Amino acid sequence: MQSRSRTDEKKRSPGMPITVASHTISPDERLRIEMPASRLPTGTWLSVPVEVINGKHKGPRLWLSGAVHGDELNGVEIIRRVLRDVSPADLSGTVIAVPIVNVYGFIEQSRYLPDRRDLNRSFPGSPRGSLASRLAHLFMQEVVSQCTHGIDLHTGSNHRTNVPQIRANLEDPETRRCADAFAAPVQMHSSTRDGSLREAATERGIHVLLYEAGEPLRFDEAAIRTGHNGVLRVMKRLGMIQKAPPRPRQKPLNVVSSSWLRARRSGVLHLTVAPGDMVHPRQIIGWVMDAFGDESRAIRTPNAGVVLGLTNNPLVNQGDGVVHIGRLSEESTDSPPADEPAQAPAAASEIGEAPPRLEQAADQSVDVPPDAL
Repeated sequence: MQSRSRTDEKKRSPGMPITVASHTISPDERLRIEMPASRLPTGTWLSVPVEVINGKHKGPRLWLSGAVHGDELNGVEIIRRVLRDVSPADLSGTVIAVPIVNVYGFIEQSRYLPDRRDLNRSFPGSPRGSLASRLAHLFMQEVVSQCTHGIDLHTGSNHRTNVPQIRANLEDPETRRCADAFAAPVQMHSSTRDGSLREAATERGIHVLLYEAGEPLRFDEAAIRTGHNGVLRVMKRLGMIQKAPPRPRQKPLNVVSSSWLRARRSGVLHLTVAPGDMVHPRQIIGWVMDAFGDESRAIRTPNAGVVLGLTNNPLVNQGDGVVHIGRLSEESTDSPPADEPAQAPAAASEIGEAPPRLEQAADQSVDVPPDAL
């Protein structure tokens, strides 16, 4: 009697070859490619690293992209771990992984390209445009246009850090299905931005998740683990792999809108919250002081919600965004904590304890060993 796995294997259709950057990858094969981007002023070619895993069996085609902003590094490690865990012999479909899209910014440890353009405002790009536009066009042509689904991996920007969260068009059933499978601590319906990778891909009928977690130029292990496990869960939901880490016990918080709280005066910032903290209306979440602490102004939340992100830079100017608050859907709303005292602390050491926090360890799954898939 044949085993069930062999029977299922016979039912699956064989995979098809795929061509990326003039390289053809056959079914049940993986290949690393150096995709030429442009020449440096020295005349040396700069290329974008790509790894293609073409499964033995037919299935969805998923792209994974990291470092679209060159200083956002968590996605690089997430993709490395996913590639470690996926075998072409056990894969239904294709994974096109690009851990470093913005190779220029990555080398310079910068969000931008050498001309200071933002790659994620340059899609779908043009073969005759700016450097950013040409790189966007190359990525769209060689990677995105060949896929049915995509996961774009980001962090906070400009000294800001984010709680692990999925941003996507949750009104699209297939995209919502993927977001639910990813099971990040927070998920938010988000419209696309002009020139973004997600907008360009969505206009081509591709279902895209944008994962935000952590801060620039830092590896955040909790954010990386959540992203790694989330990608594998999406792949399992799509039928690309057979096994993936279990969903975390805590259900994702659904954010319906968000806004930044801004400093009303310049000074030194002391916050009493962290990404993932739950807050209630009129709660004091920090203070802006002068250097001696003699003058201070409280920062209060306008409504209940969850801290999606915040600045790590204690030096703020009037009008700077300091804390990003997400307003929760009714089913995600919990009872608020007790009121905070209204008197400012005399020194930073008296700031006090943080309010109740959404566990970033909501994804308790450990890394999946290579033989688990």
